[in-house]
Amino acid sequence: MMNRIEEATVYAAIMHQGRVRRLKGVPFILHPMEVAQILSTMTDDEEIIAAGILHDIVEDADGTLEEIERRFGERVASLVSFRLNNLHSGKEPSLTWKQRREEALLQLKNSQDIGVKMLWLADMLSNIRALAGAYSELGEDVWKLLDPSDPALYCWYFRSVAEQLELSLNRTGAFKELIKHINSVWPGTFDSEKAKYKKYKEVSVDGCKLIGHGAKGEVYRYNSELVIKVYNDQNTYHDVEREIALSRKAFILGIPTAISFGIVSVGKRYGAMYELVDSETISKRIARHPANVEACARIMAELAHTIHGISVSEDDGFPNAMDRLRGYIDSGIALENKALAARCTELIDSIPASRTLLHGDFHTGNVFLQRNEPLLIDMDRLSVGDPFVELSDLCYFYLVIGEFDPDNVKDFMGFSYQTAQQFFRSFLTHYLDTEEEARLRDVTDKTLLVSYARMIHRVRKKNDLSEADRQIIARCVEKIAALAEKLDTLAI
Repeated sequence: MMNRIEEATVYAAIMHQGRVRRLKGVPFILHPMEVAQILSTMTDDEEIIAAGILHDIVEDADGTLEEIERRFGERVASLVSFRLNNLHSGKEPSLTWKQRREEALLQLKNSQDIGVKMLWLADMLSNIRALAGAYSELGEDVWKLLDPSDPALYCWYFRSVAEQLELSLNRTGAFKELIKHINSVWPGTFDSEKAKYKKYKEVSVDGCKLIGHGAKGEVYRYNSELVIKVYNDQNTYHDVEREIALSRKAFILGIPTAISFGIVSVGKRYGAMYELVDSETISKRIARHPANVEACARIMAELAHTIHGISVSEDDGFPNAMDRLRGYIDSGIALENKALAARCTELIDSIPASRTLLHGDFHTGNVFLQRNEPLLIDMDRLSVGDPFVELSDLCYFYLVIGEFDPDNVKDFMGFSYQTAQQFFRSFLTHYLDTEEEARLRDVTDKTLLVSYARMIHRVRKKNDLSEADRQIIARCVEKIAALAEKLDTLAI
């Protein structure tokens, strides 16, 4: 009696009979067999290897998932389905090649199944072996044989897949070979060291004190001298490397920030070690002693002035923060009221152009106090633009997200919504160096307009809107309309 792998081989050979590969014209069956061979270097799990043999049956032959499940079991069918659903099944024909693969990459990022990751790696390695071989013979003419024919798209795709697989499979020969071939077709895409064996130092945060958290992860006290930032599993090693590089760049520019010692692995997530002796976030300090809110607001205002006192050139390569504000309009309120969205865009366009450096995620959870000196973390959103953008971010964090549910502020910052409101007012007072009520009210109104637009953008990202979500959107639209009628400009 044949085992599962033997039966899958016979079945695939029959289903792919007569078909050939695009680049070389060789029998198509050689591709799934190569995928199976690559998988066998990583695992002896027959179901994963069988899925590798069968992964193109539905897409490129006349097979069905129902038949695969009946013959080979639910697990094999599930693995084949995942690879299929990521790129083809159920996708609208109007979606572009890149859009389909962006959706596929998002699902790969969210998968915790090592079999899925292995299948991706084996399939991509087999594909790039063929591509690299054809490229070595044909050079740039190879792209004429492909659809789409833009080599930059393929570079983006192979690079993105490698970034998603690195933490789980970087020790495998298959991953090293994938990196080598990517660099052979697109030199310099990856550090050549990634094609060599590398083991990230493995650490655990079990029993470590949580001292801060934000949108990208949590920060733990690792020992008396070190803290470790543990990134969400949505972040690739490329994301972490980029933030570390930006931290160094920010330090050189004059921003007080902590420099990481390097990347570590924390279970299935990445981490970065920092030396932060006797440190805590400003959020923690306010939470412990709400009476400190005034002093902490002054520290934050002074830190904001330090950042906003730095001007950078276009050659520094920082993105324009104004694009982020326009994005809140285009993907939020524009879906509710186009005329009001157009008015909001006019107001955003009234903000002066500026090459001022912005942190991009400036709040008390991202500022540590070390010996009472502030140090910024989370440097991956550094950008340029008018300081108004930073003020609107603070308004969103401390006024707007708590307006609809005060627990949002408690969960995010660790202190009450009432304290958050007090912090924002104190911050503005120190930042603007005024206690004039009309001036404070004017700047607050301007930041509120953008913050309500951001709230709509945030709620709109959900796939299914609840009745409560729709009520939040309606209230935000109403508030934006009143502010848009009242304001002539967002310039401060």
